[in-house]
Amino acid sequence: MFDKLEDLLIRFEEIMSELNEPSVVNDQARFQKLMKEQSDLQPIVDAYKEYKECQKTQEESLVMLEEESDEEMREMLKEELNDAKIRIEELEHQLKILLLPKDPNDEKNVIVEIRAGAGGDEAALFAAEIYRMYVKYADMQHWKTEMMSLNENGIGGFKEAVFMINGRGAYSKLKYESGVHRVQRVPETESGGRIHTSTITVAIMPEAEEIDFHLDLNDCKFDVFRASGNGGQCVNTTDSAVRLTHIPTGIVISCQDEKSQLKNKEKALKVLRSRLYDMELAKRHDAEAEARRSQVGTGDRSEKIRTYNFPQGRVTDHRIKLTLHRLDSVMNGDLSEIIDSLIAADQAARLSGLENAG
Repeated sequence: MFDKLEDLLIRFEEIMSELNEPSVVNDQARFQKLMKEQSDLQPIVDAYKEYKECQKTQEESLVMLEEESDEEMREMLKEELNDAKIRIEELEHQLKILLLPKDPNDEKNVIVEIRAGAGGDEAALFAAEIYRMYVKYADMQHWKTEMMSLNENGIGGFKEAVFMINGRGAYSKLKYESGVHRVQRVPETESGGRIHTSTITVAIMPEAEEIDFHLDLNDCKFDVFRASGNGGQCVNTTDSAVRLTHIPTGIVISCQDEKSQLKNKEKALKVLRSRLYDMELAKRHDAEAEARRSQVGTGDRSEKIRTYNFPQGRVTDHRIKLTLHRLDSVMNGDLSEIIDSLIAADQAARLSGLENAG
């Protein structure tokens, strides 16, 4: 590990030197590439430099302890030594996490699909609430959201919502949200006052660029139709809505949010490309299933991952056995504690896997 850290330190210094060269400053593509590499290495270099400083402090304290006879000074040196030892352990763990292989999709924007599952209208109402929860979380992260496709049920619920979250690192935080979300509550649509259980499914997909997944337009069939639902007279009187069918897989995507047929077509293609890329990633993950079995991972679509219990005001993530008794704040977008805990659990499982393999 320390050989690798030394190599990264040398590379970081090379980058800093290159960034000051006029030839690099004038070459924007190269400059941006180096800036990205520098930004990725900075946290590792900072932690490693602090680690080396703490080691130096530890060595100096040990030498001084051997030579020092004054009891008060010895106590101070022992305290300094103890602090350095604790910090060295913390930094070693931090460096191991920083050196874990990065998911190449972590920095990407995401496309989120929310679908009502079991529970009829109540599931659709909950799907709309989960959509709002993610929009509020995105706002807290200073990310932007954009609706791609929406199918409503007429009483404020969503049968299906597909939307995009634009923000650096969106996938790294939201990738653990894929799976079945379960709600337990007395439905607004139920007069008997009995607690019902309904489900929705969430799929989180990294936005796929052409470079990630080449989509052959010869495999795509486009139909245009008149948009329905809310959208004003202009939307409803022109054939602006687009239905895209991917012939090899049978995937159908409808977009009617925009007044422009071209914009709806672009949105549909963006969703299709990301969905196909996500299917490709899922195949790769299945091939590595044995290695990933103990990990939190990005979740199976059919896996029940979380329960939102309204009568008791609690939310439980079943993968890491985390229960929070503040459902209101979670539904208002305060997901940080859950997401941070999932990231920590995944990192711990990956570290353990590496150590066992080693």
